[in-house]
Amino acid sequence: MVQNLVLLLLAALPLMGSPGPATLSLASLGSAFGFTYSVRYLLGIILGTNFVLLIVATGLTAVITAQPTIFAGLQLLAGTYILYLAYRIATAPTSGGAKPQPMETASRSPLSFWGALGLATTNPKAYAAIGAVYGSHSIFPANFTLDVTVKILTLGSVIVVVNTIWLAFGAAFSRHLQSPRIGRAINVTFAVMLIASVGIAVWPN
Repeated sequence: MVQNLVLLLLAALPLMGSPGPATLSLASLGSAFGFTYSVRYLLGIILGTNFVLLIVATGLTAVITAQPTIFAGLQLLAGTYILYLAYRIATAPTSGGAKPQPMETASRSPLSFWGALGLATTNPKAYAAIGAVYGSHSIFPANFTLDVTVKILTLGSVIVVVNTIWLAFGAAFSRHLQSPRIGRAINVTFAVMLIASVGIAVWPN
């Protein structure tokens, strides 16, 4: 059991924690707005990705992909939101590592819980990565219910950890930047990477 669990984690961490639209958006927002003001966005990503995990675990992926028009429409909305997010990140105010004040952040930042939830639930990378890990590993082969429960709890924990790390990674840049020019360059770089990640994620489709 322990060996199977370790193998599941070894597969899940690189696949689910690798750069993608959701993880790069977290790093980008962490860099532009700091960790604290990005928590609600983080919660949306975590909840949405766990929802994808439940879809995969219950076998509903086939039902969703059987409605390509609806899913494509949702992906279009998520992609539009990503472009808006990238613009706000690239143009976020930089002041030598100082983050916006709460009122300023509330009115100017794009840190939407619902936007993050929508992005996570229509993220092609999430379906591919979670589907690959979930379907190729078994912890308790002789007990289906226990196997499903342990895999959901384990992968759900991985989702929380890897996404929090990506946000903290981005926020680490902001804490150590003293030059507004460098801060702007970092924000623009993250924004470009975010847009590129969307293109890479949808390219196979």
